[in-house]
Amino acid sequence: MFDESLLDTPEALAEADRRALLRGAAEAGARVRTAARHATEAGVHELKPDGRPRAVMIAGPGAAATCVADLLGTLAGAACPVTRLAPTGVAPAAGALRWELPGWAGSVDLLLIATPDGSEPGLGLLAEQAYRRGCTVVAVAPARSPLTETPGVAHGLFVPMATAPYEPDEIPLAASAPGVLWALLTPLLALLDRIALIPAPAETLRKVADRLDQVAERCGPAIATYSNPAKTLAAELADSLPVVWTEGASAGPAGRRFAAALAELAGRPSLVAELPEALAEHSALLAGPLAASADPDDFFRDRVEEPAALHARVVLLRDRPIGGLTAAPAARELVLSHDTPISELEPEPGDELETLAELIAITDFAAVYLALASGA
Repeated sequence: MFDESLLDTPEALAEADRRALLRGAAEAGARVRTAARHATEAGVHELKPDGRPRAVMIAGPGAAATCVADLLGTLAGAACPVTRLAPTGVAPAAGALRWELPGWAGSVDLLLIATPDGSEPGLGLLAEQAYRRGCTVVAVAPARSPLTETPGVAHGLFVPMATAPYEPDEIPLAASAPGVLWALLTPLLALLDRIALIPAPAETLRKVADRLDQVAERCGPAIATYSNPAKTLAAELADSLPVVWTEGASAGPAGRRFAAALAELAGRPSLVAELPEALAEHSALLAGPLAASADPDDFFRDRVEEPAALHARVVLLRDRPIGGLTAAPAARELVLSHDTPISELEPEPGDELETLAELIAITDFAAVYLALASGA
């Protein structure tokens, strides 16, 4: 059951937040600054690359590495292919995940390892394999993790992950936790800026941190629901199936990140699609039994004992369209024609990384509020 009264009781929210998710969301800006400093101290800005890599491969467990790969691939565009290495199986002896390099990987390729744990033996074996192939290896993981002792990382570059004192080592971090994403992503942005793959200089990272701080001020626990976009979105999704539609290059990975956070933090399924393809992909869904108008007024239904029927609610995440071309009016018309409610989020003007950070931050807060108020 969704306890909406919890949203406007900061003390109750703090008591329910045993995983410090709200604190992680509020400190995302600080995490970016710390991670950028760790990258500098690790020598990222002193690198003298010979040129761009042929391909960038990213490996790591769970939604965190998936989101990092998605974001970097979107930001890099056609400049360089970014490939997410998925586990190929489980080692029978240790029960650990196993990763393998593609057959084409070699000395002109870059392997990035992003993990909030750092103790996965499979990633250590992957780093050794990359070292034998001649790949450059860069890892972001907690300090003093076993990963740092592998030859691939020892001969490559290791950046300590920006952790917080309230994140004890004995409690594994959720891969979709708000602080984890920025702790892993920021050093890699600094690295790819250095090799001229993604423009993310220090000034841009400072702007991203400032934008995250602004969102934290708007979406914090002390801000009432009626003026808090994250709490409002969480309340709107209380008894709904989120159907996340995105428009714009930055909004795409933000929507997929939102779906991952809803699943891992709040235990909620969702659907994600990009406009304009979403109009065709989900039109039948909005007209089916999940539509808001699909709940007949059955006189014999026990409305006290039975839970409310689950209906779709569209969440439209929009980056600012270029040249005024947008499918948003057609999306609204389709949604309203099926009596389906819609929520919209659009960031304030800014660089691509800034607008991306704002969309991710608001939806991160919303996923956390939904998780806490639902008792997930």
